[in-house]
Amino acid sequence: MFIHTRLAQIVFLQDPGISPNTNGLPGLPALRQMVGALLTFSLVICVAAFVISAAAWAMGSFNNNAHYAGKGKTGCLVAAGAAILIGSANGLIRFFSGIHIN
Repeated sequence: MFIHTRLAQIVFLQDPGISPNTNGLPGLPALRQMVGALLTFSLVICVAAFVISAAAWAMGSFNNNAHYAGKGKTGCLVAAGAAILIGSANGLIRFFSGIHIN
C-alpha cells in the first residue's frame, strides 16, 4: 500500500502539466490529411506485398522449392501483421497515450 501511494506521488510530481491541443500549430489539418494519405498508401502496399508473397508461396510449393515457399509464407505473415498494425495505429496510439481528440 505504501509503495503504491509513493509511486502515485512520484508520478504526480513528475507531471509537467502539458497537454496536447488541436490549435497550437498552423497547418495541423494539412498534416492530419497527409498522415491519413500515408496510412492509405501503406495499406495498399501491404496488400500488394501480400499478393506477391502469396504468389511466391504458391510457385514455391508448386515447383517443390521449399526456400521460396518459406519466404512466401513469411512475406504473407509480415504483410498481414503490418496491415494490422497500420490499420489499428490510430486506436493504439489513442489507447496508450490517453489522448481523446475529436
